[in-house]
Formats: sequence, structure tokens, C-alpha cells
Amino acid sequence: MSSSATLPEAAPEGSALHWRALESLYASAPINALFESKLAITGEGTSRISFAVDKRVFHAAGAAHGTIYFKMLDDAAFYAANTLVTDRFLLTTSFNLHFTRPVRKGPIIAEGRWISGKRRVLVAESRLLDAEGEEIGRGTGTFMRSHIALSGLEGYARAFRPQG
Repeated sequence: MSSSATLPEAAPEGSALHWRALESLYASAPINALFESKLAITGEGTSRISFAVDKRVFHAAGAAHGTIYFKMLDDAAFYAANTLVTDRFLLTTSFNLHFTRPVRKGPIIAEGRWISGKRRVLVAESRLLDAEGEEIGRGTGTFMRSHIALSGLEGYARAFRPQG
């Protein structure tokens, strides 16, 4: 017997579903409408954000303003840490930032990596790479579990609804 029906795509399970939900949460944040950026959770404790720098984010001397460095470094570290926490939204409690060199334009990658902690406080680091793969900034953040349930956040919960 022949059938032309296609099998439904297998739904992500466990960690992968949590990771897709975190990507959806990132995309749903109103602040991210201001930036051309995309989050990819690349594994447990890791994240990668791709974005573009152009003159809209320049300071008066013609390079990316430090707020861009902070935002992307904080987000990359935050999402790397939140891959290990499936029930609560994390909050940044501190963030150390080091500017390595200025960037004037082009694609930038923010890579985040969880370092330690799993219960109440988590530590993660991140770095920014320019189009040539040169590091332009680095940061380390401390993140704490909040009282905000991830499942109660629309952007996160959207990933668990059937598509169609």
C-alpha cells in the first residue's frame, strides 16, 4: 500500500525543547525589535547571538556604543546560563565588561558559556567576535533565579504550543 502522507516532524524533547523555547523568548523581547539579532542555543551551557553593527548604534566618534557591547554580552551569558534552569527566568545581578577594541560595522557574534553554579546563582562568560573572528569585547555575569516562572512568559510558552 502506498501513501502520499508525510509523517509529522518529531517534536523536540527535553533539553532541545527548552532551548527552542529560550530562543523564542529572546525573539519575543520588545528590546530585540531594535536590533537585527538572532539567538541560537548551541548546547547545554552555550549560546550564540548573531547581530549586525551599523551607524544607528554609533556614539559620536563613529563606532558602536558600549551599550551594544553590554546588551549582547549580557544576553549571550544569560541565555547560556538559563539553558541549565528550566523552571525560572534568571536575573542579571552583576556583569563585568571589558572592551577590547572598537567596532564600526559588520556582523558580530556574541558567544556565551556557562562557567559554574546550578542552584541559586549561576556564573557565565561571553565574548564578542567581529567578522574576522577577532575578539572585540568580553564579559562575565552572575545570574540569580527569579520568582518568574518561564512557563508564564508568553515568548517561552509559545514554543510548547502545537504549530499550525
